[in-house]
Amino acid sequence: MSVAALPKVELHLHHEGAAPPAFIRQLAHEKKIDLSRIFRADGTYEFRDFAHFLSVYDAACEVLQTPEDFRRLTLAILEESAANGVVYTETFVSPDFCGGGDLTAWCEYVHAIHEAGDEAERKLGITMRSVVTCIRHRGPDLARDSALCAAETAGDRIVGFGMGGNEGMGKQGDFAWSFDCAREAGLRLTTHAGEFGGPDSVRDAVRDLGVERLGHGVRAIEDPELVKELADREIVLEVCPGSNVVLGLYPEIAAHPIQRLREAGVKVTVSTDDPPFFHTTMAREYEMLNAAFGWEEADFAEINKTALQAAFCDEDTRARVAKRLETS
Repeated sequence: MSVAALPKVELHLHHEGAAPPAFIRQLAHEKKIDLSRIFRADGTYEFRDFAHFLSVYDAACEVLQTPEDFRRLTLAILEESAANGVVYTETFVSPDFCGGGDLTAWCEYVHAIHEAGDEAERKLGITMRSVVTCIRHRGPDLARDSALCAAETAGDRIVGFGMGGNEGMGKQGDFAWSFDCAREAGLRLTTHAGEFGGPDSVRDAVRDLGVERLGHGVRAIEDPELVKELADREIVLEVCPGSNVVLGLYPEIAAHPIQRLREAGVKVTVSTDDPPFFHTTMAREYEMLNAAFGWEEADFAEINKTALQAAFCDEDTRARVAKRLETS
């Protein structure tokens, strides 16, 4: 069996960032919104660097204006994920893009998203759960609104809380109130750190926010003591190798630290981040890791076991997904 065909668990997928370019172009056409500036001639997203990527990301979200838009988006995302062998996915969804932090509006968006998720599970055999995310560069005050939205809708489908956005803005600890709010509501916690922020950003995330998973976290490799701490504390890294290469953290997959982190005992998983922006899929990630590090079926089985154990879903869902991994 080709490693690309293996069943997969994905823990780090930005809901809006997974929007296929053709889907966004079609929605823009329907709404008569000119988004030509964010696409290359071949129809793919165009951006120069991380800061420009964030602005293009926000521009693409301009056409996602209603719960129905997000219902359609969710189906498009899950169809793509299922086609690449994903049997369980956690997508990061932000109240900032779903009603602007208004709780009543947020509930309508959530209903539409999870209605589509249930349809995809019936038709495609893929299970989706949601991690509500605040956006770091929009500041702690708006993050509180996101946390309150997350707390009010926590349950079997809204299972976690996290933070994305520009790591250069503020400190992890500035958002402690929001993470405490989500924790008290029973949500599990993750945050972006150790991508554009160095090892200290990883320490801050673990110390100040008490997260059990880290989005990216790969720059921990620059500090051997931190690597040992992550291994000892069994902090799970949501690693997105293709994203890290496209955004310039590493020149090629062979230079990526995922193998060294794994050898050091750190729990690593594999995800795509914002796949159409970074010209990747889960199947492609597996192929690249196979080519760069010789990972075979047993290696990916271990990666998926780690991911499923770290998933924020309930135990019944975990058991159901485990059977899919065994029989697919």
